[in-house]
Amino acid sequence: MSKEAVDHHRKAAEHHTHAAHHHREAAAHHASGAHEKAAHHAHLAHAHHHHAMHHETEAAKMHLQHHGE
Repeated sequence: MSKEAVDHHRKAAEHHTHAAHHHREAAAHHASGAHEKAAHHAHLAHAHHHHAMHHETEAAKMHLQHHGE
């Protein structure tokens, strides 16, 4: 696997970790009634999810280039 593909997998994992953190923050703020802060963290989680998906897609493309037909 190329270094670039490895980097995409690592970046995807990092973004998933960040997304999980922001989901936990959103849950805590929502539970305490701080809905504006909850929404802010939910939005950040959503953005990290999209970045993770981008890197997953790029890694999959590289896999297909090297091992596909």
